[in-house]
Amino acid sequence: MITENNKSCAVVGSGVAGLGAAIRMRNRGYKVTIFESNSFPGGKMSSETNKGYRFDYGPSVFTLPMIVDDLFVISGKNPRDYFNYSHLDPVFRFFFEDGTVLDSPHGRKAYAKYMASKTSDSEETILKFLERTETIYNLTGELFMMNSLHKAKNYFKKSVAKGIFNFGKIGAFDTMHSANEKAFTDKKLIQMFDRYATYNGSSPYVVPATLNVIPYVEIDLGAFYPEGGMHSITTSLVKLAEEIGITIKLSTPVKEIVVENKKATGIKSKDGFEKFDIVISNADVYNTYQHLMPEAKKPKKVLSQPKSSSGIVFYWGIKKEFKELEIHNLFYGSNYFEEFDAIVNKQTIYEDPTVYINITSKLTPTDAPAGCENWFTFVNVPYNSGQDWDKLVNEMRENIIKKLNRILKTDIRPLIECEMVMDPRVIEQRTSSAFGAIYGNASNSMFAAFFRHPNFSKDIKNLYFCGGSVHPGPGIPMCLLSAQIATGLIED
Repeated sequence: MITENNKSCAVVGSGVAGLGAAIRMRNRGYKVTIFESNSFPGGKMSSETNKGYRFDYGPSVFTLPMIVDDLFVISGKNPRDYFNYSHLDPVFRFFFEDGTVLDSPHGRKAYAKYMASKTSDSEETILKFLERTETIYNLTGELFMMNSLHKAKNYFKKSVAKGIFNFGKIGAFDTMHSANEKAFTDKKLIQMFDRYATYNGSSPYVVPATLNVIPYVEIDLGAFYPEGGMHSITTSLVKLAEEIGITIKLSTPVKEIVVENKKATGIKSKDGFEKFDIVISNADVYNTYQHLMPEAKKPKKVLSQPKSSSGIVFYWGIKKEFKELEIHNLFYGSNYFEEFDAIVNKQTIYEDPTVYINITSKLTPTDAPAGCENWFTFVNVPYNSGQDWDKLVNEMRENIIKKLNRILKTDIRPLIECEMVMDPRVIEQRTSSAFGAIYGNASNSMFAAFFRHPNFSKDIKNLYFCGGSVHPGPGIPMCLLSAQIATGLIED
């Protein structure tokens, strides 16, 4: 039972972090209103159907489901009454140009045994590496994921202090690629672990090896599939929000976060000014300052940080079932270094891209007509800095088709019966991600985590931030933890 406190909270944006923050604030007795510019909730985690094919628009890999479950638990609900999920095994299927096909089994021992039988590295070597990823997780979880990095008191917690005193063990002084190269001799195995840098839009050749924490989460703790696809997380959270009394205003973009005497006092939208005691922005932090608070003092150092990569997505309805494909598939490019050099340094696409294909119809058959599949076909590209995207999208489409035809030994062109396309311009317009950068600022430095914007404003009272562009970073678990951190900083 919610105990009302006669205070109000506005949440700007209904992405997963915005929904999480709203649910947490409502459970503390606040009257909560979410303002969403789109006609649908969910931000990046939305869905669309075309010619009988249903596509999840955004994130496709689901880990740490207990963080979603917690929102239902604190609301006095059984999460399983709202959404369910299943363990994936294998998590991924990898395809290489030389014809090699490798799976990614769930569980450390199973993974090490399988990879040792398929690569030139030993089971012992692989297990030792995965043990190090667990160490990184145990040392960084409290510091980087569960607490604000921008509150001095947090550094005196015992668990946080342990992480700080063991800083040398978290890989901060190595790049991901150099650490992986030291650990393994097999180039394919190195490449498979290098790919985790892309989970937050960075390059393995510059991102710190601390990001090797991600394979522990995916391989050891597991990846999951929500029944009905990723969008079911959004729909279940929206249902919960409405049940506990949260107001969601769709097609209602915020025009301004009103600041008076260094204090956020409310929101201006098409409905006029509405007063609120607390304002939480789930909008991209860059756009929050540039467009919603143009007169406010800006954290220039944070806002000027290099942006993460973006993506081009082809949502293809395929008139065939490919038995050789799994739900998560990755087709590697032939030269990973040149691919990231093109994206990060040359700000363009690479001619032989690494291609990710997510096919939810493998587990939710109704996502495609009988005998067909829904392909979410994604490639990493630079953020939008004025490139000729019409030209680059056409080139990328041809590059992807040629690559898939080579590896799958088929011709997919005549199998594509419906197509939708998303590029950095569309991502920026649809999700308000500055420059179409999917993951906010890049993590291409040792101290990138400390350069993310805090979950509160140092200059404006009662203003807080959540989402992938602020601490602790992008991805469903991180976004939900940002909501937990932000709301935990608010004093009733």
